[in-house]
Amino acid sequence: MNAVGCALQKLSSHGSRIGLLHPSAMAHIHFIGGEKGGVGKSLVARVMAQYMIDRELPFLGFDTDRSHGALTRFYSGYASPVLVDRYEALDAIVEAAVEQPGRRVLVDLAAQTHDPLVRWMDESGVLELADEAGLTIHYWHVMDAGKDSVDLLGRLLDRFGRRLRYVLVLNQIRGDDFSILKQSGDFERARELGARIVSLRHLHDPVINKIDATSSSFWAAQNAGDKASTGLGIMERQRVKTWLRDAYQQLDAAGV
Repeated sequence: MNAVGCALQKLSSHGSRIGLLHPSAMAHIHFIGGEKGGVGKSLVARVMAQYMIDRELPFLGFDTDRSHGALTRFYSGYASPVLVDRYEALDAIVEAAVEQPGRRVLVDLAAQTHDPLVRWMDESGVLELADEAGLTIHYWHVMDAGKDSVDLLGRLLDRFGRRLRYVLVLNQIRGDDFSILKQSGDFERARELGARIVSLRHLHDPVINKIDATSSSFWAAQNAGDKASTGLGIMERQRVKTWLRDAYQQLDAAGV
């Protein structure tokens, strides 16, 4: 029996105790995906990590990108790498959520990880465990303005239906005309399934580039007064602060 199966068996034998858990103590796993490369999944994961730090929400991060792990690069004290082609490694995500339900689990999914993730979930009974444990699984589908993102959303909804909680992240850094999405049947279908909508506004490209070049956290990007450490001037730091404030309002509304 694998680790997820063992956890399911253990939780089943304590079902009455689980049923009494206060909602604030329930476990939450946030998968930050979208499957397509370059849509801004890692940027969203970094914003969420900083949001949880600033809101004093305990969390643990997992990074599935083998070569360009953003969470492990920018928030190394909060995240560790995980290999999606190893069930034992993915099991650690669920175990972390179940063992400390008051701590959110944030998973930055690299491109092309949908299929191995689904196989693990199917063969390990992850969604059954979620039902037993009161574990809520959120899937943040990060999108650019292109049709590929819409097609991938349809594939996601076809596969999981009502079994996941969806958040559609419209990443305006990758384009601001989402008419293809909004005219698609998949947009309305997602909303009928309870999907929440988050819009991530555009941040001035040179600011993003400087933050990335210096591997700065978003805290440092808006607070570090030493320009040599982040490359950002006073007004650039202010732009980061304004952008993050708007992003945090979006995350507050989404109910992270």
